[in-house]
Amino acid sequence: MEEELAKQDRAWIEINLDNLEYNINQIKSIISNKCKIMAIVKANAYGHGIIEISKKLNEIGIQDFAVATLSEGIKLRENNIKGNILILGYTDLKDVEHIINYDLIQTIVDYEYAKRIEQMKLSNKLKVHIKINTGMNRIGESYKNLDNLIKIYQMKNIEILGTYSHFCVADSRKNDDIKFTNEQINNFFGCIDKIKNLGYDTGKVHIQASYGILNYPNLDCDFVRPGIIMYGIYNEDEPKIKLNLKPVLSLKAKVTDVKEILKGESVSYGRTFIARENKKIATVSIGYADGYPRNLSNKNVKVKVNGEYAEIIGRICMDQLIIDVSNIKAIHQGDIVTLIGEEDEISVERIAHGADTITNELLSRLGDRLGRIII
Repeated sequence: MEEELAKQDRAWIEINLDNLEYNINQIKSIISNKCKIMAIVKANAYGHGIIEISKKLNEIGIQDFAVATLSEGIKLRENNIKGNILILGYTDLKDVEHIINYDLIQTIVDYEYAKRIEQMKLSNKLKVHIKINTGMNRIGESYKNLDNLIKIYQMKNIEILGTYSHFCVADSRKNDDIKFTNEQINNFFGCIDKIKNLGYDTGKVHIQASYGILNYPNLDCDFVRPGIIMYGIYNEDEPKIKLNLKPVLSLKAKVTDVKEILKGESVSYGRTFIARENKKIATVSIGYADGYPRNLSNKNVKVKVNGEYAEIIGRICMDQLIIDVSNIKAIHQGDIVTLIGEEDEISVERIAHGADTITNELLSRLGDRLGRIII
């Protein structure tokens, strides 16, 4: 019933779970049999719906997940998602017992963080993965600080299940960026070898996110961490390995009004569009409050309605936008408009490029007032 109501609403997202499974199998085809997938479902599964996506992943055998926050991890557990759930970001130490109670795994963001955990009185050991900073310089204890890393492995309050790092330019095929990524690889595995040679168990090792998988597929890791490619999407850079992926998400809304305007009349706020000739226009029930970027206004961006493409004109409003439907003979109130779909003209990649951003940001900003429908 909820899905049917959402479909009748003003704007919604359609999720193709068959395409999700297909993409998972595509990723599996280029990783070793001993390597498992840790599915990245943070930011509401990149706008796709964290529960819908995670339940499907559980059904097809995925038992390892990564989120950004404690609340995301708790949401998965409260919706009966099974397996390991790693929190990739910082969690305030006042909430450590929640991590333990919900059987989550916390990232050790640096030595000082680990030291504070070691000084706490906990009900049980805290399950963790240790983050090693190999050049991203975001979070993680530096690979250069081997003494501090060893002290973390010696701590009694934590159960170390894994050790990982993160690339910062793995998507680039520029020579300097390839060189830098290879330096990160050497920094990481060199540090792992030193730790192991001193007799410590690093647990499961992982470093490859989406473009690490595609451009550096032969690394000896226990996990890969697909994010954007799991959802069937690339960014602008051409990877070394290009899988035949299928988009999981499409974004749709409804025509709410159709009217004729005369030459010289304006459309929407700011009068940024003035008709050079008589036109037929339609208002569509979606706007920037839903996550559709306002900076796509007046950029020749297209949508699809009744099998034809129409261009967005005028400024995109908070809850509505306007399209030029002069070339569409039959269009009526209630017709469905596709703003993001599989076709190149309305692909996530093209829309993100038009908004001067990346696909990850565009998708993760799609708002909660959009219904999510499984098709």
